[in-house]
Amino acid sequence: MTKGIVSRAGCGPGGTWETALASPHPRLRPGVLSYRGIRLALDGPRRRLEAPIGAATLLLGFDQPLRVSRAGRPPATLVSVFSGPTTTSAVGEHGGRLAGIEVMLAPWAAFTLFGTPQYELADRTVDPDELPRPPGAGPGRDRWGSVGELSAALAALPGWAERFRLLDDVFARWAAAGPPSSARVVRAWDRLQRTWGAVPVPRLADEVGWSVRQLENRFREQIGLGPKAAARVLRLQRARRLLAAGRSQAETAATCGFYDQAHLSGEFRTMTGCTPGEFTAARVAPPVAPPGPPGADRMAGEATSLLLPADGDTALPGRRAAPPDRARTAPGERRSVGT
Repeated sequence: MTKGIVSRAGCGPGGTWETALASPHPRLRPGVLSYRGIRLALDGPRRRLEAPIGAATLLLGFDQPLRVSRAGRPPATLVSVFSGPTTTSAVGEHGGRLAGIEVMLAPWAAFTLFGTPQYELADRTVDPDELPRPPGAGPGRDRWGSVGELSAALAALPGWAERFRLLDDVFARWAAAGPPSSARVVRAWDRLQRTWGAVPVPRLADEVGWSVRQLENRFREQIGLGPKAAARVLRLQRARRLLAAGRSQAETAATCGFYDQAHLSGEFRTMTGCTPGEFTAARVAPPVAPPGPPGADRMAGEATSLLLPADGDTALPGRRAAPPDRARTAPGERRSVGT
C-alpha cells in the first residue's frame, strides 16, 4: 500500500488549501513517480506557468475545470487532464476552486497505462477519456467505464490514503494489461535522465544496442519526444533547479553544457516564454496571488512552476527580494505526516 503521506493545509482571509503527497506502491515504480492530492477553496482565480519537465502529468479532477493554454494550440477546459512530454510551457488557470489528484508518470509508463504512442500526445493537453486504455481496463473489468467515473469514485472516498490505495490498484491492473515498454527505451531514458541530457544520441544508441534511427523511432513512440528534444528538456530542467538554488546564470550555463549564457537564455525563452532572470525573480518574489500551497512544484526538488498575475497578464516582473525561508511553516499552515 501507499505509505508516507505528507499532508499540509492552510487557511487565511483569502481561502483554504490542502495538499497530500505520497509515493505510489513500490510495484508501480519507477514508472509512476508520485501522487499529489490537491484541494483549493480560494476567493479568487489562480494562474500558473508550467515549464517543460521530463515526465507526463495526469490530473484526475474531482469537480471544477482547469483551463490550459499552450502556444500554437487552442485552450482546453477540462476537469481531468493528461499532458504528455512537451518542449513548451503551458498556463493553467482556474476560478479558485480545484480538487483532484495529480499523478506524475515516466513517459514510458504513460505509454503502457494508456496504450497510446506518446508522439501523438507531445505538446498537447487532452482529456484522458479520449485516450484508449489497455485491454481489460474498461466496464465490467475495472468497474469504471471512464476516467471521469474513476475520478468520481476517488472523490467519494473519505481520505487521501484510501484514494491513493485505489490508484495503486487501478494502475497495477492497467500496467498489467497494457503494451509493455521496451527495456532498451527505459534504459536509454534512465541514462538520459541521470546525465541531465548530456549523453550524445549516437553514444546512447550504441549503449542500448540500436542504430540512431531505431532509437529515435522507439523513443518517440514510448517517450513522445526524440532523444535530442528530450535531452533539451532535461538540460533546461537542471538549469532551472540550479538557478532556483541561487547559482548564477554564467555558472548554470557552464554546468549544464550550454555554449554560453546567451545559449541558456535563448533556450529559456523558447521553452518557457521568459528569461532566466525573469524566471528566477518570479520564483523569489511571485506576483500578488490568492493564498495557496507554497512551493507547489509538480516534481519534488524541481523548479517546475511559476505563479502568474491573476488578471491575465503573463508578464513576469523582475523583482529583487530575499529568498523565502523554505523550512518555515507559512502563516495559517499546519503540517502533518501520516501513513
